[in-house]
Amino acid sequence: MKPKIILIGGGGHCKSSIDVIEQVDEFTIAGIVDINSSLENLFGYPLLGNDGDLSKLKEKYEYALITIGQIKTPSIRIKLFDHIKSIGFKLPIIISNKAYVSKHAQIGEGAIVMHGALINAGAIVGKNCIINTKALIEHDVIIGDHCHISTSAIVNGGANIGRGTFVGSNAVIKEYVTSREFDFIKSGSLFKGHTND
Repeated sequence: MKPKIILIGGGGHCKSSIDVIEQVDEFTIAGIVDINSSLENLFGYPLLGNDGDLSKLKEKYEYALITIGQIKTPSIRIKLFDHIKSIGFKLPIIISNKAYVSKHAQIGEGAIVMHGALINAGAIVGKNCIINTKALIEHDVIIGDHCHISTSAIVNGGANIGRGTFVGSNAVIKEYVTSREFDFIKSGSLFKGHTND
């Protein structure tokens, strides 16, 4: 029998995450946790409560995944990650069967790798990251914890993406550059690293 998992956040990223989790077929989705009480269900999965109910839900469920998206700031995802870890939830690594992750890459707990993403040899992806649809993480890249690498973004070999960074859709990160923590790299941009301020 597959273990049950609860999903925290019921917006657009949750919908995409449900699709990946259903396709991977390692967990049964028990339901959604969301602050929006008008969200009765999502694709047939019930609303189990809000963030204040997580301690109670831990008595029934062992696994959780944060399915709130990240654009302007990672602060909500970081706060939730720290909270659900502190009350004892396990955060699995979810990798779409339609993604490619090298056996020589490392993925941190609570991360999700969406359809069509590619993570090459020697890459390290931190905890609680979103590697979104068709993103490319090249060899020896380091992605810090709590990052969102958006759809079709390219992170070239040896780049180091700082903790909490957002990399927009179709952005290209030059090889061997380093971003700061909590950087915001715009969609469609070419990131060549920071010049000395």
